Amino acid sequence: MFTIRPGDFSDPRVIALLTLHFTENRAVTPAGSAHVLDLSAMQVPEISFWTIWDTDSLLGMGALKRMSAGDGEIKSMRTTNEAKRRGVASVMLRHIIDAARKDGLARLFLETGSFDYFRPARELYAHHGFAECAPFAGYKPDPNSTFMMLTL
Repeated sequence: MFTIRPGDFSDPRVIALLTLHFTENRAVTPAGSAHVLDLSAMQVPEISFWTIWDTDSLLGMGALKRMSAGDGEIKSMRTTNEAKRRGVASVMLRHIIDAARKDGLARLFLETGSFDYFRPARELYAHHGFAECAPFAGYKPDPNSTFMMLTL
């Protein structure tokens, strides 16, 4: 049984996972194409941030950025390496989708990489109903990016 709770930006385990997510994404993504947020960029009022746990073990994280009255963007979805293939990402994604619906959003967007490293992420989102779309909210067309949207 997994527990989802608001992310604690002062928890060293959360900081370590956010740092790993940022560092790895920047390392595998060509310069100018990485849109991953660092720790400070995550701590803004328009972003809701959650972590997912198994007792005291951090398994992953996810965030929802409100872009407008009707649109949101999924940010910083990540599981720990130990949590991969345990359904953790699906549980977190369903939580974010539910939170978006409760918040009155009509659409959810996301940007992820277009190359093989990000294939599992694209497959996860497609499995949950997301479809490819045009760039949104100031993103520019980029061969290294895949843009996806889900109508709620």
